[in-house]
Amino acid sequence: MVRLLIVLVLAAGRGGVAVVLQRRRPRPDLGPPQWSIPGALDRGDFDRPDARWLVVEFSSATCDTCAAVWDRVRLLESEEVAVQEIEARRDRGLHQRYEIDAVPLVVVADATGAVRAHHLGPTTAADLWGTLAELRRVDDAPPAGEAATGTEPERRS
Repeated sequence: MVRLLIVLVLAAGRGGVAVVLQRRRPRPDLGPPQWSIPGALDRGDFDRPDARWLVVEFSSATCDTCAAVWDRVRLLESEEVAVQEIEARRDRGLHQRYEIDAVPLVVVADATGAVRAHHLGPTTAADLWGTLAELRRVDDAPPAGEAATGTEPERRS
């Protein structure tokens, strides 16, 4: 019986030392969390697939920040810009299809469905308007070598 008691005490002591040593080890730096951002959207999955731009907010009904972001996103709607809110429970299939794992996520896609910009988390109206304005400016810029008037450069003989 004494031997069994000594073995149990030694085992408990060994376990305690192991726990202390484990806690003293530095944790590996895992870096910032990585969230899934889709690279492209199938425009047929969303309203107004013929619009030049699509701004989608992936959201959740339980997310207070999502509601505030949607209030800002919906102001972007115009003839050229379609906007749509994709709520996690209501539109579960789209959240799964595009592997959305964090909300609010706002993505801006062009006419082909290529995601050209995104905002993850809270965002301001100014940031949203600025993103869309910059994308439009880049798309409307004349190709290199052409004058801003759209005419070909002057050729010298």
